[in-house]
Order: sequence, then structure tokens, then C-alpha cells
Amino acid sequence: MSYRCGIGYDLHRLAEGRKLIIGGIEVPYEKGPVGHSDGDVVAHALCDALLGAAGLGDIGTHFPDSDPQWKGANSLLFLEHARKLLDEKHFVIEYVDAVVILERPKLGPHFPKMREALAKSLRVPVEKIHLKAKTNEGVDAVGRGEAIAATLSPRSRRSEFGLHRKSASGGLALQGALELPNVHARSHPVSPGARKPFSRR
Repeated sequence: MSYRCGIGYDLHRLAEGRKLIIGGIEVPYEKGPVGHSDGDVVAHALCDALLGAAGLGDIGTHFPDSDPQWKGANSLLFLEHARKLLDEKHFVIEYVDAVVILERPKLGPHFPKMREALAKSLRVPVEKIHLKAKTNEGVDAVGRGEAIAATLSPRSRRSEFGLHRKSASGGLALQGALELPNVHARSHPVSPGARKPFSRR
């Protein structure tokens, strides 16, 4: 079993007349991110981190901004795609820790709905997603209220047990960007005198 830790970062300029989409939900505000899709910095950074940890490229590889079909797209679709790719590679997402950097508005009251939206897309328990908000103390574009940024670090592991075992739906049960229940190998009775199988590391 191997563990992977990905790093994701995203930044978007803010402009009037755009919806402020963060973590899959709309936050009431006069400005929103400028982007090819909905500009959700949390979803974008998380997608990059998950793909990077599994060696599967980045969000631009799978959803290039030159492709018109992603114009204005809901970024949770990108997360669902990343989850499916990790599922195919037998990666289990154990935990997600995220920081959103934004001068205004206050995000704390919106975190519960964000966590629910992200957990639903990743098919993981909501308590496994942790969100924090920071300001930039008035420094640079973020501090002046001209941009929003996010950085994330999810941890995932590759399950050897999952390489041979499928879920009832036909795919590996992926507990999303968060921790899934621990999987225990079945014990098999060993007849007297028989050699015990050696454990695979």
C-alpha cells in the first residue's frame, strides 16, 4: 500500500457581474472569478492535487480552456471526473485540507454547504473535508480584493486489496477526497501443517 500527497493551487481575478462560486456553491457577493468555466478555485485546486498525486496530469490536460464545451461549466464536474480516474487506478482519497484566500466576503458561514457539495462530488463523508479561510492582509491582488486563491493538500493511498476486489457497482469503492472506511483482507482458514501465505507489502 502506497500513500500519495498532492498539492493544488489556483487563482482567479475577480470582476463585477460574475457569480462567486467557491467549493461548488454560490456565495452572495458583488464580484466573481473570471475564468473559462465557473472559476471555482477550490474545485480547480483540488482537481489538480488529486490528479497530481496519482500521476494523472492536471486539470488543463483533461479540461483545456481552449475547448468551448467547458465554457461556463460547473467545476464539480471536473472533480467527479478526477474521482473516476482515481477509482480506475485504485486510489482511495483519505483526507482533504484546503485554504481559501480571499479578502471579502467572510466564508465561514458558507463552509458547511461547500463541504457537502465537495463530499457529494467525491463520494466521501463530509467530515473528511476541511476548509479554512484566510485574508491576505491587504497585500497584492488578493489583498486588494482583485483576486481569489486557494491551495489544497489531499492525501490518498493506493489499495492493493482494491486491485483484485470490485465493489457491487463494478468499480472500486472510492471514499472520495476523504477517508474511506478501512479495508481489511479476509482471513482464510489454514489447514494443519499447511504453510501460511506470505504477506505482500
